[in-house]
Amino acid sequence: MARVLLRNLNKHYETFHAVKDVDLEIQDREFVVLVGPSGCGKTTTLRMIAGLEAITSGEILIGDTVVNEMPPMDRDIAMVFQNYALYPHMSVRDNMAFGLKMRKFERAEIDRRVKIASDILGIEALLHRKPRQLSGGQRQRVALGRAIVRNPQVFLFDEPLSNLDAKLRVQMRVELKKLHERLGTTAVYVTHDQVEAMTLGDRVVVMKDGWVQQVGDPLELYNNPANKFVAGFIGSPGMNFAAVTIERDGDALWAANPGMRVRVPDAIVTRLGPHSGRAATLGIRPEDLHIAGPADDAGHCFDAHVEVVERLGSEILLDVSVGPSSMVASVPPTVRTKMHETIRLALDPERLHFFDAETEAAI
Repeated sequence: MARVLLRNLNKHYETFHAVKDVDLEIQDREFVVLVGPSGCGKTTTLRMIAGLEAITSGEILIGDTVVNEMPPMDRDIAMVFQNYALYPHMSVRDNMAFGLKMRKFERAEIDRRVKIASDILGIEALLHRKPRQLSGGQRQRVALGRAIVRNPQVFLFDEPLSNLDAKLRVQMRVELKKLHERLGTTAVYVTHDQVEAMTLGDRVVVMKDGWVQQVGDPLELYNNPANKFVAGFIGSPGMNFAAVTIERDGDALWAANPGMRVRVPDAIVTRLGPHSGRAATLGIRPEDLHIAGPADDAGHCFDAHVEVVERLGSEILLDVSVGPSSMVASVPPTVRTKMHETIRLALDPERLHFFDAETEAAI
């Protein structure tokens, strides 16, 4: 087991700067997820750790060893790919054993490791089959087993669940979490799916355009996003945003636009005060909106026009327009409302977020 340390890591493809000044320390036995949209640099970062991409500048350490020039086979890592990369003409047993055979392991040791891995993954009955005789989930387990038998210092996962259907992805997420708990091996996992990132990672690294936007545990990113991008990317459905002007009325501050006027909570008036008279972005998550009732403060309520009603069983998502802004509200399944109605919504003032209109940094 080992930590992974990235120091000022950069990657250029001719004139394109794909990864920019990444500094990251992944602790021994930690499960860290790199997440972001396509083209953000997460897979390139993973491939540089693996040695499949040469770095342009910076350092990569696995344990205490700088591995910049070290070939992949000497880095003591195991990688699980999106496309499984199984040999179609080999049995499951031979696919799992192949890497060990290439490293001249004794037959008895190979059999021992394959048995342990197949027991962990519950694929003992599949060892004689060929990949074409397996389902997608079974093939993914075989790919995991091939990595496990290596007993590496670090596991690297490159979107390993993206080829599976939605139900199987949920199941495999649980299996991966259990597997990491059992093996305790350092893991770096790449995905574009923020739900995977939130459920799997001890810490999550959010990337955009080659830059690391924020690093933290899932709830820290969810509750205290560093900027508008992280706020909108983490959470499903994403955070609602509305362009507002911060207005002062005596000792109170208000966030206003043509469709809403919301009183700023006392707890953040001091922090938001310097932005008085300036444009800002208000953020509120769908679950922090509800149908207004008699107990709700009028300063935290506004009218909304219902455009779409999405009944999901456990909740209803209301796609609404609030003046120039579009929002989504998550309400209980008992709420009865129809398209084209005007409803009164209330927000939780303690869950408001504000972002600078120019820099998009959290205020």
